[in-house]
Amino acid sequence: MAAVVRMPALAAGATEAAVQSWLVAVGDSVAAGQEIVEIETEKAVVEYEAEEAGVVAALLVDAGAAVAVGAPIAVLAAPGQSADDAIAEAGVAPSAAAPVVAAPEAPAAASTPAAAASAVPETPAPAAPAPAPAPVPVPAEGARLFASPLVRRLARERGIDLSHIAGSGPHGRIVRRDLDALPEPSETAPARVPSPEQAAAYTDIPHTGMRRAIARRLTESVTTVPHFFLSADCRVDEVLALRARINERGAVKISVNDFVLKAVAAAMLDVPEANAIWTEEATRRFTTVDVGVAVSIPGGLVTPVLRGVEGLTLSAISSGVRDLAEKARAGRLKQRELEGGSFAVSNLGMYGTSRFSAIINPPHSGILAVGAAERRAVVEGETLVPATVMSVTLSADHRVLDGALAAQWLAAFTERIENPLSLLV
Repeated sequence: MAAVVRMPALAAGATEAAVQSWLVAVGDSVAAGQEIVEIETEKAVVEYEAEEAGVVAALLVDAGAAVAVGAPIAVLAAPGQSADDAIAEAGVAPSAAAPVVAAPEAPAAASTPAAAASAVPETPAPAAPAPAPAPVPVPAEGARLFASPLVRRLARERGIDLSHIAGSGPHGRIVRRDLDALPEPSETAPARVPSPEQAAAYTDIPHTGMRRAIARRLTESVTTVPHFFLSADCRVDEVLALRARINERGAVKISVNDFVLKAVAAAMLDVPEANAIWTEEATRRFTTVDVGVAVSIPGGLVTPVLRGVEGLTLSAISSGVRDLAEKARAGRLKQRELEGGSFAVSNLGMYGTSRFSAIINPPHSGILAVGAAERRAVVEGETLVPATVMSVTLSADHRVLDGALAAQWLAAFTERIENPLSLLV
């Protein structure tokens, strides 16, 4: 039986996404779980996997084109089934491969509004023959630019004026490969976006897709998740001393945050009731500890998930976090690396922040905000002594974690981070 691959909802609340590039071609055999297409979301390029096996009968969306979530993007034939039969069974005409795309509007003189709104024209419009490799002209001044949200964000970050770029996607759409093909700034003069009003008292920075996604998700969190907060001061002199000894000999350099992640996982094993999330039907409790790590990227942040932290060594945690951070900043995270987990960690200590509280990233039930390790005076018996103290704040979802349970977990975390040798056995 033929299978229709549809544009997945890779970001909460997203209504469309763009195909960055196809990883398979018509006629290729595909296994369940195989990556078949790279999809641009508001925050990253995600490699999407086939949910079932088959043979690629048709690719319905050109690279660089955007379609609505749920729209068909490919057809997979069953073993032994012809491509024509699979396409017919899927209800997609063979000529519909390109027009099924919810493509960007053509220039004003190219079509009428009715024609632009038509997803699949019944009869292809005749066209004069033209050389296939003819270049797409650079948009004229004042013309509308066609580019995905990710391309627009990357252009802003790199200081590139998209009006000087010839898009290679459908209808001249500018896709990521067009930006990646540009020479480095040292090779030629870059096209910089001029400041429209240098003498103005303010400048409006247009919202990117990522900023809108962050605003939508965090507003949803604070308005639908009942947050409460608990804080603790942790003495980390032993962590710093152990880290220094490990880094003297180890090939992989360990950070304080690696100890924090390991202590979070150990505390979840100590208090397993806290390793859970809220669903509409039940409280879902996990047996492994998957922890989201907040990563700052240009224009926003993402929270990729490190899996099975309870079974990882400190060096494996360090390597895993570094790999996720590099992928996040390059926009190459896979969808499965952005999903799952019951908890997250946000560390602003490297910026000198002493203490802060963080907003929960649903469906997680908690997030630990980690401040800087600072020298402070603490009381031991009747004496003030110097110590290195790190303040942490737990933001908890009261639907899952009651006050006593959250306090129990925070006490377990504090015990683990203050006695780091317990994390190595």
